Amino acid sequence: MHFDQGVIPRAYTAYISKKNRLILMAGLLLCGALAGGLCLGSVNLPFMDVVKSLACMEVTRQVDIIVWNIRLPQALTAIMAGAGLAASGTVMQAVLRNPLGSPFTLGISHAAAFGAALAVMILGSGAMGSSLNDAVRISSPWLTTFSAFFFSMAAAMGITAVSRIKAASPEVMVLTGVALGSLFTAATMLLQFFADDVQLAAMVFWTFGDVARTSWSELGFLSFFTLCALIFFMANAWNYNAMDTGDETARGVGVPVERVRLGGMMIASLVTSVIIAFVGIIGFVGLVAPHMVRRIIGDDHRFLLPAATVTGGLLLLLSDTTARLILSPHLLPVSVLTAFLGAPVFIFLIIKGYQK
Repeated sequence: MHFDQGVIPRAYTAYISKKNRLILMAGLLLCGALAGGLCLGSVNLPFMDVVKSLACMEVTRQVDIIVWNIRLPQALTAIMAGAGLAASGTVMQAVLRNPLGSPFTLGISHAAAFGAALAVMILGSGAMGSSLNDAVRISSPWLTTFSAFFFSMAAAMGITAVSRIKAASPEVMVLTGVALGSLFTAATMLLQFFADDVQLAAMVFWTFGDVARTSWSELGFLSFFTLCALIFFMANAWNYNAMDTGDETARGVGVPVERVRLGGMMIASLVTSVIIAFVGIIGFVGLVAPHMVRRIIGDDHRFLLPAATVTGGLLLLLSDTTARLILSPHLLPVSVLTAFLGAPVFIFLIIKGYQK
């Protein structure tokens, strides 16, 4: 059978163009959501006033303060945190070959939260306050992140060990994550039991995921680790594609499976620990975003990873804007909204898995 030599390249070019257009559309939606997030809140700002403030043109001091000191760092934190969690969830699902994998469902978020709480309360890496705006101020981000990373890696290594057991199913790994999450949650509660009233109130508030508590310096710290991780993940996109077909097949095409799996889990755990150290626990973004995108863009990680990253940032930004408006002028922690969104999706995925 004879094939036109130009058919396959043209078809492949069309395939690539379609994926890129979808990613571009997601990026445009993210830009629109960012504009809406800067305009909407307890005080609604005209769009042109926001544009003038961003362009450093003359506007009122109130507008500048709201845009530059409150809403812009909050919105960018939501984008970066959502992107990091979504990319981490995508990679965990790939290296563990587990559709239910994410930092939250596998207990890694809870482990990182315990590590951050331990550093803040015992090692003195944070200062406590009694108001909503300064419940916890991270004075030593390196110590807090290292502590969160250490315990998140302990959970990640436990999950990786279970994934290597012969015939370990996704359900078994998720149940292991639930057990680890319960263990670290209990350890965090133990710290809270021995805390004084101010520390207890601060830590309970801190465990509510909230992107409003970061400053520009903390946003820069978080963005650096998130962007470096995204570069690492994209550099391994072909390896993740190969591992989707099975470990033996991946080894057959030259993929160092164990090294790629360990590296992916380490970097995903690091990003998760950095995010949690600054914004607290935000659940289900790392689970929901990859599955939303996978149904539209497919399983090719060259496109799935950037699309899931943009979608994760969009999802958390929209959730944060909605949480800010739903009880205005009171602020609802964004983690409450993501839990309401993510729990039904998680249940659906479990039911779908058992039907298979």
